[in-house]
Amino acid sequence: MQDRIFKYQRAAIKDIEELVRTRILVLRAANKLSDEADMSVAEQESYTYYKRTLETGEHIAYLVYDQGTFIGAGGVSFYQVMPTFHNPTGKKAYIMNMYTAPGYRRQGIAFHTLDLLIKHAEAQGVLQISLEATDMGRPLYEKYGFVKMEDEMELTCCIK
Repeated sequence: MQDRIFKYQRAAIKDIEELVRTRILVLRAANKLSDEADMSVAEQESYTYYKRTLETGEHIAYLVYDQGTFIGAGGVSFYQVMPTFHNPTGKKAYIMNMYTAPGYRRQGIAFHTLDLLIKHAEAQGVLQISLEATDMGRPLYEKYGFVKMEDEMELTCCIK
């Protein structure tokens, strides 16, 4: 399998179904959810998200294939915050939905996908890129140069 050349394809609107399917796979794995867990709202919202952001360029995704078989994906979302001293443009990016099929892991696929996404972010003038790492993904991101953030906080709100 190591002699194969994998195809990295930038996702387009026509790829929404594959992106949504992968998103649900990633969410199930990251949250340790069973196949029976209801993901219908996340699925519907992911479809709406991809449709809007792929058209506007706010999100870029790559799909990875081995001789036509889907084996991986990754995406980056772009947004802007108020400028700061360390980020005078306020441009930020968030890496998400990194996935490699189990039989293809540890072959550099995720690293190459991540590199493609980061190069897109850098080309857009993004100065800060963040992500949320699982235990399995953390070594990959550290190898690329990501570091754990110390100062950021988060509030999870409830829908009532």
